[in-house]
Amino acid sequence: MSLKPLLSWKSWPLVERPLTSAALCSFLILLAVLLYRITVLSWAQPFYYYLGMLLIIVNLLPYFILTVYELYEDRFVVRYLFIKIDRPYSDFGCYYQDKRGIMLSTFKMPRRLDAFRGQSFRFSQSKKEAEELDGILSQKIGKKF
Repeated sequence: MSLKPLLSWKSWPLVERPLTSAALCSFLILLAVLLYRITVLSWAQPFYYYLGMLLIIVNLLPYFILTVYELYEDRFVVRYLFIKIDRPYSDFGCYYQDKRGIMLSTFKMPRRLDAFRGQSFRFSQSKKEAEELDGILSQKIGKKF
């Protein structure tokens, strides 16, 4: 097991895409006000307001926090704020590139369940790691779509 990663980079969409971030924050404020008016003022059920906002924020959390990606010889590590994902390449059957990064699939072909079972590698703003990442994954996983 090597101690030094083959490739390492960071991605933080909140900082890397300021216009999108401003629009998203504006939308979240508008949604919070609308949800408050419906659930608390109209229905008198604040539980639904907190539950709805919690679900939305948790779903969008990877956008707001810094993510660190490290690829090693036999595995990769993805670090979020309080979460560390450490998985071997052998767990994955194929990979494919999308607009924002690369998705590792646990299946031999891309499936709709990839968002739940697979692992997404989001590129940094400069995308300087994209070519090297593709080379490492083609060597470790092999099957690219």
